[in-house]
Amino acid sequence: MAANWTAGETILWEFDACLRFVRRVATVHWTEPNILIADDDRDFRESLGEVFARRGYSTRLAADGREAVQIVQNDGGLHLVILDVHMPRLSGIEALAEIRQLVAVSLPCILMSAQLDETIVRQAEQLNTASVLAKPFTLRAVTGTVEQILAQSYGWKM
Repeated sequence: MAANWTAGETILWEFDACLRFVRRVATVHWTEPNILIADDDRDFRESLGEVFARRGYSTRLAADGREAVQIVQNDGGLHLVILDVHMPRLSGIEALAEIRQLVAVSLPCILMSAQLDETIVRQAEQLNTASVLAKPFTLRAVTGTVEQILAQSYGWKM
């Protein structure tokens, strides 16, 4: 900055520099996506959690629908929930219905099922599910779905 600038010119220059900085960091993510994965198949749940952890996500894992609801109730920082439909204690559909009563509908949820049928799809639509995935699915399909939902919901690009 030149020493012969007026005070007004100095303020404008500093304002412009700040504005350029804000524009540059506006797309930076100040937090990592926090997702909950609920599936009664321990190996599947842990493997899927590891896939997302390696991609920079913070993951929470639940063994059934009741545990998933408790995590949602106690953890206000979740960005996405992935629920298997067929689980003990509470199914994914029942858990999602309770989650919708606990938190705003804006919390994106994905349902997944190895026995996907019209009834499940209809129930998922009624509960404002962001996506329904048929098992088995590829890692590309599930990670792509999650990334797309986070981009639509929060503007995140992973």
